[in-house]
Amino acid sequence: MRTTILGYPRIGPNRELKFATEDYWAGRIDAAALEKAGTDLRSSVWTELRDAGLDTIPSNTFSFYDQVLDTSVMIDAVPERYRHLDGLDRYFAMARGVQDVPALEMTKWFDTNYHYIVPELGPDTRFRLDRNAKPLAEYREAQALGIETRPVLVGPLTYLLLAKPSTPGFRTLDLLDGLVEAYAELLERLAGAGAEWVQIDEPALAADRTGEEIAALGRVYTRLGELPSRPRILLATYFGAVGADALRALAGTRVEAVGLDLVAGPGNVDALASIGGMPRKTVVAGVVDGRNVWRADEAAAKSAYAVLLGLADQVVVSTSCSLLHVPIDLDAETSLEPAVRERLAFARQKVAEVVAIGRALRERHPAAGVPVPSAVVDGGVRARLEALADARRGDRAARFAAQRDALKLPDLATTTIGSFPQTPEIRKARADRRAGRITEDAYTAAMRDEVARVVALQEEIGLDVLVHGEPERNDMVQYFAEQLDGYAATELGWVQSYGSRYVRPPILHGDVTRPRPMTVEWAAYAQGLTERPVKGMLTGPVTMLAWSFVRDDQPLADTAAQVALALRDEIADLEAAGIRVVQVDEPALRELLPLREADHAAYLDWAVAAFRLSTSGAADTTQIHTHMCYSEFGEIIDAIGALDADVTSVEAARSNMELVGDLRAAGYGNGIGPGVYDIHSPRVPSAEEIEKNLRRALEAIEPAKLWVNPDCGLKTRAYPETEASLRHLVTAARRVREGLAG
Repeated sequence: MRTTILGYPRIGPNRELKFATEDYWAGRIDAAALEKAGTDLRSSVWTELRDAGLDTIPSNTFSFYDQVLDTSVMIDAVPERYRHLDGLDRYFAMARGVQDVPALEMTKWFDTNYHYIVPELGPDTRFRLDRNAKPLAEYREAQALGIETRPVLVGPLTYLLLAKPSTPGFRTLDLLDGLVEAYAELLERLAGAGAEWVQIDEPALAADRTGEEIAALGRVYTRLGELPSRPRILLATYFGAVGADALRALAGTRVEAVGLDLVAGPGNVDALASIGGMPRKTVVAGVVDGRNVWRADEAAAKSAYAVLLGLADQVVVSTSCSLLHVPIDLDAETSLEPAVRERLAFARQKVAEVVAIGRALRERHPAAGVPVPSAVVDGGVRARLEALADARRGDRAARFAAQRDALKLPDLATTTIGSFPQTPEIRKARADRRAGRITEDAYTAAMRDEVARVVALQEEIGLDVLVHGEPERNDMVQYFAEQLDGYAATELGWVQSYGSRYVRPPILHGDVTRPRPMTVEWAAYAQGLTERPVKGMLTGPVTMLAWSFVRDDQPLADTAAQVALALRDEIADLEAAGIRVVQVDEPALRELLPLREADHAAYLDWAVAAFRLSTSGAADTTQIHTHMCYSEFGEIIDAIGALDADVTSVEAARSNMELVGDLRAAGYGNGIGPGVYDIHSPRVPSAEEIEKNLRRALEAIEPAKLWVNPDCGLKTRAYPETEASLRHLVTAARRVREGLAG
């Protein structure tokens, strides 16, 4: 019985990758120093995994930004607009953009909070393998340390299915044969270097796939399997059940091993049995959860392996997916309550679980383990939820008229999404408060000064609806989690979201209640500084779940309703304090959409119900906003309408206002703010560029319901670019307004 994992966090235990990358972007270190930081991180991970006792160790799981972007560079799938740049400058320009060249589109990696850089492919794309191919270079790097690794590749089918065509009507899957030849060359070169195994990830198989796509799967791995010289292939799937058709296609190829996620896809066992198993192949069975932080159920793992042993030649103990999605080390957390801590395992602990389960199975004795404590139950919140009736607001047209009269906003009203740049001074004050170097009163005074400065700046720029800037907030989910009972926060539980953007997902471990108001004091203070409306800023119930590690002992719908009830109470308190606009962000609504269409309706029903529960107590004169970003919205456009927010702001800049067409087709009738510039890039858009986007949006949205805003919060940006961009935004809105009046 062998053991492995499908991937490991690359950020470093102390976020070494983040700091090195940002130092390079700022010009504080050169490319050689950044490469050295990468080398050190890779070496430490391989050594740690070897010393932990894993039988096989993955490599090529490191990336300076994103593994899909790495694949695009490796096969020369580089759009022409970036080819005047070289090396890391080209790589980061594709991810972040430069002043004259926007970045590639970015969206969520399946139903996770990790973001990938979307490949842009067209009929003229020709794949050419980089002579210094990264998987080969990193395999040799580990080899030089005396560590044999298994290079990990993004699968060719998944890569093409996630790509976007650069030409309307072009099918990216038509490029498959050429891409497979590039992979064939890579496998042959890896074999020449001595690689025994290669892992090819095809998570796209966990989503609905057509007969044509299943046939393509068989064609790809028949071709790669028949190469005269290659490593053995582990085809890894994860994030759900694969289905009998895909398993049958793989069974007919010479692929030596297939990885199955038994946490998110328990149906994989039945699907495998339905095709008679894979008696001549190895099954890499993912029973240790790679996406959540709860300890493994070792008895359940043993039971699953007992079944699989009758369906495969060999069974390998593994994680359900890469450990990229969980924090690195539970031992670094010193403040978690013992009852919560006893239920947890982070990446290092999950590696130990894999090794322990493998050893127990190999030696045929029970795996060691202690009972996992139960979640805390609060009867009061459950009783309140049972007593609430269907949550809906009043007539849309009546609300629109009431808000026009109360707020007196112009057509093409301007605003931002919520956060303003978190300066070094803000971060220092937060760190000083946490370390006890300044008092709570001193910290509050510093944050109030920042709020006053941000409000004054917005008034001077000319924005119509203001925000307080959120200087007191560390993260849009963690900030609320720290104030809600039923949640726990970590100190060093960092997880990569994209590039150098890391988050610390809180741990939702019990019933959720709100002991006291969470945002009212800050919103009321900001509103007292201006006559213009200031938005109250909340994070919605679905996003509070999506960006947390959530208890797995009850349905997500029940947990979402508990969070929604707390937010409902917060909105009531904001209204009582004089706040006339409240934004309830749901950027993760699309992210949590199940990969299988058959599961969509049930999910959207409870997700929409949770949002409505949050907002339906608001008066008609209170304008409810929501915000969504970096997802494909077309398939949930009806659900966006069903949320019944008065205004919905969405990411649209990187996708060239693609959402506008979806809105036109759906007949969307509420206010909409399609993001007119990309805040994840350091470039400053011109007023002309923003004006062009607004005129395109007006093709589908009437002026009174079109809002003008960036596509996301400004927390990660610097003030010079932020001020310049917002001034251009206000200028563009004014020009379009004047044109409409004329």
